[in-house]
Amino acid sequence: MLRRDKSMAKKKEKAKKKKGLKKPAKSKRNEKEEVCEIFELEKGGKEKIIKACGEIEKAPASKKQIIQENRILRNILIACGVIIVFVISLFLISYFVKSFEYNGVKFNTERYCDAKPCLTVYRTFFPIYSSVTGQHIADYNFYIRTDPRKLKDIPFDGELALMKNVVINMTEDFNCNGDGVIAVANMIKPFEMLRANVMKDDSAGCDSQGRYMFLRIQEGNRTGVEQFGPSCYNINVNNCEILMATERFMMETFVKVNERLNAAKPS
Repeated sequence: MLRRDKSMAKKKEKAKKKKGLKKPAKSKRNEKEEVCEIFELEKGGKEKIIKACGEIEKAPASKKQIIQENRILRNILIACGVIIVFVISLFLISYFVKSFEYNGVKFNTERYCDAKPCLTVYRTFFPIYSSVTGQHIADYNFYIRTDPRKLKDIPFDGELALMKNVVINMTEDFNCNGDGVIAVANMIKPFEMLRANVMKDDSAGCDSQGRYMFLRIQEGNRTGVEQFGPSCYNINVNNCEILMATERFMMETFVKVNERLNAAKPS
């Protein structure tokens, strides 16, 4: 009997020890958040600021609140993505509107507002390569006032034949509010890049043997360019449209020079 009582006592002691090792459960309490309010009081003609603070219990977020917050965050991220895509698309559209290609010649639209009204020009360029190394060394820029896509409406009857010697005949005075000077100066620039010899001779005429290019700028019933010899061209100007007439000739020159450069481009 004594042995049995001892074994029962040992079992009771083990059971008490196990109960003692068990940690007490933590009570679920809401976190507290400090909240302050500021009051302005007037006493005796003087303003006094009183700050009162206290603590309020901050309830833990429920599952429904977490789902709603995640949904709001998702919507914000989607909105940000849409805005980014819109900005990039706007940039690309603006870029491709400003940059375009016409008859193989690339143009960039540029706008200058230093003086009013703003001036819109269309810039193209031709790369210049070294004759020794074949490397690209510079770009030669050209500017025209008329949109190249509108120049197709101005007739060019004939085929352009570029020559090393160019004679310009312009007996009439095309002032046209200063456009005449700009038009002739711009028309000469492509020939300068080609290192052609350009001269103005009001008494010269078309060479039937085609030994030089002859350009006659004259009044006409319709603005346009017409070929009347091997390398002779009448640039007809109607209603002071000298810029459009000369730029139509320049456009044909750009196309021809671009074809030559692409053919001679080093591989």
